[in-house]
Amino acid sequence: MNEHLLSQRTRKDHAAAVAAAAAEVGRFLDGRTTPRSPASPAHLESLTEAVDLATPLGTLDKALLEVRGLYLDHAVGYHHPRYLSHLNCPITIPSLAAETLATSVNTAVETWDQGTSACLIEQKLIDWVADLIDFDRPDHLTPDGVFTTGGSQSNLQALFTAREDRLSRPGPAGTAPGDRGVRLSRLRIVTGEHAHLSVVKSARLLGLDPDAVITLPGEGDRMDPATLDRALSSVADAGEEVAAVVALAGTTDHGAIDPLRAVGEVCRRHDVWLHVDAAYGGGLLVSPTRRDLLDGIGSADSVTVDFHKTFFLPVAASALLLRDGSGFRHSTVSADYLNPVDGDDHAVDKSLQTTRRFDALKLWMTLRVLGADGIGRMLDEAIDVARRIGRTIDSDDDFELVRRPALSTVLFRPRPEGCDPDEADALVRPVRDALFAEGRSVVAATVVDGRPCLKFTVLDPELSDRDVTAVLADVRAAARYLADGMRQATSAGVLS
Repeated sequence: MNEHLLSQRTRKDHAAAVAAAAAEVGRFLDGRTTPRSPASPAHLESLTEAVDLATPLGTLDKALLEVRGLYLDHAVGYHHPRYLSHLNCPITIPSLAAETLATSVNTAVETWDQGTSACLIEQKLIDWVADLIDFDRPDHLTPDGVFTTGGSQSNLQALFTAREDRLSRPGPAGTAPGDRGVRLSRLRIVTGEHAHLSVVKSARLLGLDPDAVITLPGEGDRMDPATLDRALSSVADAGEEVAAVVALAGTTDHGAIDPLRAVGEVCRRHDVWLHVDAAYGGGLLVSPTRRDLLDGIGSADSVTVDFHKTFFLPVAASALLLRDGSGFRHSTVSADYLNPVDGDDHAVDKSLQTTRRFDALKLWMTLRVLGADGIGRMLDEAIDVARRIGRTIDSDDDFELVRRPALSTVLFRPRPEGCDPDEADALVRPVRDALFAEGRSVVAATVVDGRPCLKFTVLDPELSDRDVTAVLADVRAAARYLADGMRQATSAGVLS
């Protein structure tokens, strides 16, 4: 069995395996005419259940053939021009080369004696992103950060750090220094109504009360600084404490960006930690034309950036940045088996994980090939496409544009001739499900202002008007067919 382990002796086998896998990817790209296969969940489940894991296939060729039938033939193609569903981006070729290198060498970046030069590459990228954010800070503070598995983990660690920072400071009058349990029960997180679900999950994981997350109504889709100001005063008047305010730089559904500078000013007046969740909008940091949309992000105490969204990298690659890097001390736990040495910079001291992949290499190679402007231009082009789609939908009588795109998200409803608002609402989910089942076009559904709508998430800068026309034609046809069915069912009910 040792012949299957990567070593100098088996490097030709490694090259052949990588080539064979690349050939399967080529087949996946060339053979897929739709973003997903129309195979039913029951059929896919039966294929998987039929595999006897106790009996190995014995060769890579056989395993690849099996994976082709189980996985590749049915995997959703995020690269496909008619995939417009979630925040899944097409990915750069340099980042795929980086994946091959990092995975084959299998570097772990938690400690210097395991990661060496990889740790230095990761740190240089962290410093680069911190410079892009341009944190407001006194001279004695040094920003720092760490790569994570995604926005949810970055948000969790940010809120953990904010919690510990708050509890390390004096509490409200009448609170004894040792009353950590009492103070914990009175900690609150304040955010907007469109915050990512990870904010609530993080509050639960951090041991806060079930009602610890205070969700503020917005001004449109954005946080209202005046409402925030009143909310923070109300929390203080109630003898409670705010662990953090979470502002959004790109809401998942709307792409909306909170007024970061004004929110930062409110947080400073109240001496409250500001976390900016820029998992979606973080790519604007390298945009040649739209960087100003993140005006004020430097006032944050912590920032989440997902490189596997608007930097066009494979899953997973995210980072948490802190204005004051010493805040990572709250995550530090020592262990002799990590072989600590005085003066070593242990990435594990900054991470909630111990073993971590060298995901930073994906960003490094993409940056070194395309440059920051090259990455930013692709995002700009995707946003331009989304805005063209918005104008197209707005001018079409069969559709209702729900929001003008703020970033690259387009929200709309199908509204065939003769449909009233209630009927249009009732069509949304059935249209989405019908398209997904057929596999020709894949779109998402969500709820805005209490009403369902369809969602295009545009992250492909090469998406053509022809592709968009094809997807809208599928939506239109499905909506008309389903609307006719609803009317016939209603008429039959009335007649009976």
